[in-house]
Amino acid sequence: MNTNTKDDGGSRARGMLRAAGRGLVLAVASLPLAILCFTVTAVSIALIPVGVGIVTTPYVLTGVRLFANGRRRLAAEWGGVPIPSAYRPIPEGANPWTRTFAMLRDPATWRDLRWLPVDMTAGFLTALLPAVLVLFPLEGFALALGLWRVYDDTPYWYGFVPVSDQASALGAAALGAALLLVAHRYAVSVFQVHFRLTRVALTPSQAELAERVRVLTETRRDAVDTSASELRRIERDLHDGAQARLVAMGMDLGTVEMLVDKDPEQAKRLLAHARRSSADALAELRDLVRGIHPPVLAERGLGDAVRALALRLPTPSEVTVELPGRTDAPVESAAYFAVSEVLTNAVKHSGADRVWVDLHHADGHLRISVTDNGKGGAVIGAGSGLAGVERRLGTFDGVLAVSSPAGGPTMVTMEIPCVLS
Repeated sequence: MNTNTKDDGGSRARGMLRAAGRGLVLAVASLPLAILCFTVTAVSIALIPVGVGIVTTPYVLTGVRLFANGRRRLAAEWGGVPIPSAYRPIPEGANPWTRTFAMLRDPATWRDLRWLPVDMTAGFLTALLPAVLVLFPLEGFALALGLWRVYDDTPYWYGFVPVSDQASALGAAALGAALLLVAHRYAVSVFQVHFRLTRVALTPSQAELAERVRVLTETRRDAVDTSASELRRIERDLHDGAQARLVAMGMDLGTVEMLVDKDPEQAKRLLAHARRSSADALAELRDLVRGIHPPVLAERGLGDAVRALALRLPTPSEVTVELPGRTDAPVESAAYFAVSEVLTNAVKHSGADRVWVDLHHADGHLRISVTDNGKGGAVIGAGSGLAGVERRLGTFDGVLAVSSPAGGPTMVTMEIPCVLS
């Protein structure tokens, strides 16, 4: 019993000191950052009508998001309070005008901005209070040890205790001890209040969460439909291609059996035809397998698979790859076929004489851009190949952006959240 009490008291004391230290760091660091974010954001948005804000606002709001996400991470790590985020993805390749107004239309942006004044005031006080409860009693103990003599001419008020002699200094120490007991009991709880306040201010609304569920439901349905369509395509290709050739080859071999003694020359011709049919069937099977999951993609990764894809294009191309690792196989497959579809569209419809492909990973996202110097005019619409690419990427929370003014050039940017191994 005594051992358990001591362990509980020691654990609570460590929690008190940890809450005080972290709260002090959080209060001192977050207040100037919150003021800076709020001020710079207000100025940047105010400058949108004159054009300057169009360029600066995306960067400023990205900084606010990083600050808010940092606080979400601290809430989970220091307070055990998870705070979800629901930012709408913005492709990196979008122009400043699109990025600015897309971010301003995002309810999560305004939620972050409403949180900043709360964090400057109530958030600052609730973060600082644990440190005050722990540090303020130290002054009372110092007064009892003789610090009161410095103020012997006039009384020094320690809380509600006027300190002017040793007796009143001992009263200050008693008050400090009482505050320390309060800190020992409630410092961690007070620090939790700070993170709960942050959660209230930063948690997405039910409408936003419902919208998120709707999007996930649609992308899941698209993934199922795409898989079913892919299975039907494979079945059709097998039935109309390799299977038909194999059936014809079997019939030729049956005829050869009957002619091998009666007409050897005709039998030889039929054997040669059967051999060609087997080679064609094997080539069709290889193409079919490559269309399901290219061997180079499985063996060497997305970068080399896209390079191999570009080498088969009739249009000169340049591929830049900066991927220090590999992502999950489903993401690699989705990215590969998305690039393949975009390149096919560029070759068929753009009239371009050169194509550039760039793949890199940054900030937890795989980013791919395909640029051609063709005639432009590409749009994401129903029935277009780009709409299919958008649905494929949406399965992984990916996004697609297209910049294709009349006369070109066309830049298709794809972004998929993922990690590299």
